[in-house]
Amino acid sequence: MIKIGILGKIGSGKSYISKMFGCPVFNADEEVIKIYKTDKKCFNKLKKKLPDYIHSFPIKKNELQSAILDNQRNLFKINKIVHPIVRNKMKKFLIINSKKKMVVLDIPLLLENKLNKKNYILIYVSAKKKQIFKRLKLRKNYNSKILKKLEKTQLKLEQKRKKSDFIINNNFKKNTVRKSVKLILRKILN
Repeated sequence: MIKIGILGKIGSGKSYISKMFGCPVFNADEEVIKIYKTDKKCFNKLKKKLPDYIHSFPIKKNELQSAILDNQRNLFKINKIVHPIVRNKMKKFLIINSKKKMVVLDIPLLLENKLNKKNYILIYVSAKKKQIFKRLKLRKNYNSKILKKLEKTQLKLEQKRKKSDFIINNNFKKNTVRKSVKLILRKILN
């Protein structure tokens, strides 16, 4: 099975591009949202570690944001609880899709959490800062301070770019991006 890891800056269009490959996609951000809505064990662990912030189930994003804004270390406490759950969900995804020719892993901290293997094909999604910022401002619950704290936990973009096998320059125009994806698919599958 071919495993493609999608890398890039927050808001660069990784999830959008992931769907263009026409194969099963594991989207870590979507999994985290499900965990916060449905995983009572995760809630109890977070409530125990962050009792001043986590009060109600399902876990509310604003409670997590308050914890992170008050102290950067709270982000590490959250990640220490949530990331192993996401990792298990990724393992199950890979087992379920083991007969597929190819899968895409849309995981923001793929390299940072050492989830990539040597045989993974890494694709870096590049986009202009101005376009990314414009897109991010449209997101519900957008908070520039939270964004900066999240970015501190990630590798430098240049490192991600260097480790990548391919680069997609995302200009947020469907046809251009689709051409880039098709070109990469041809190279991967031949």
